[in-house]
Amino acid sequence: MIEQALEEALTQCRTTRSEFSELLVRLLDYGVICRDESNIETLLYDRFQRCEQLVREWLQPLGVRLQHDSRFRFIRVYPPGSEVPAMPDQEEPHHGGFRARLTQQEVAAILVLRVEYDKCLREGQVDEQGCVALSLEALELGLRNLLKMSLPEKLAERKQLLKKLRQLRLVQFAGEDSEAVADTLLRVRPTIAQFVTEATLQQLLDREPGERAEVEAEGQEQERITPDSEDHSLFAETEAG
Repeated sequence: MIEQALEEALTQCRTTRSEFSELLVRLLDYGVICRDESNIETLLYDRFQRCEQLVREWLQPLGVRLQHDSRFRFIRVYPPGSEVPAMPDQEEPHHGGFRARLTQQEVAAILVLRVEYDKCLREGQVDEQGCVALSLEALELGLRNLLKMSLPEKLAERKQLLKKLRQLRLVQFAGEDSEAVADTLLRVRPTIAQFVTEATLQQLLDREPGERAEVEAEGQEQERITPDSEDHSLFAETEAG
């Protein structure tokens, strides 16, 4: 019965079973699809638009919630129990089995990106796709001023940080691999506004500088899908204990 219903729904969506499977696997594996990221994500986003309701119906029993921003054309999924912008909190208890973790350095960079994005938004420095330009030097300055932190000193670690931010579809930069030098220009996506909630941002700004990084890193790790490697997945192992 389920098989037949699925086939009928896929036919209406003009989508094959293998195409539907590819879409779900990519969405759960990466946690996010942005139409302007690559040719494959353009294809998957357009496919999602044909069968959005069916995708939601398949994710709902798992407690996985989906956010679709049609203006900026991205899709993000959130694990059970996550705080999701413009959605009511779930009542059922969840134990974090779907969640991976961000490092403190990654959390700090994401928080600063959110602050800088809001600043550019207020100043009207936003392009037609809702993105803002930010140099790596400006990110470094923001880390120092806001969190009393700095970017990793080693070039390889800086590159890895930028790679993670791009995997989360929070930034774009030219080429397959950035040189991670001071004048590297990042394009901060509007997805950052949904990734860090207003409440989290305000809590950060209300704290003393010395308290911000550690406390916010601890809280942010529990709120968002945070893939942990190149082979990242929404289905991370639960930490022992």
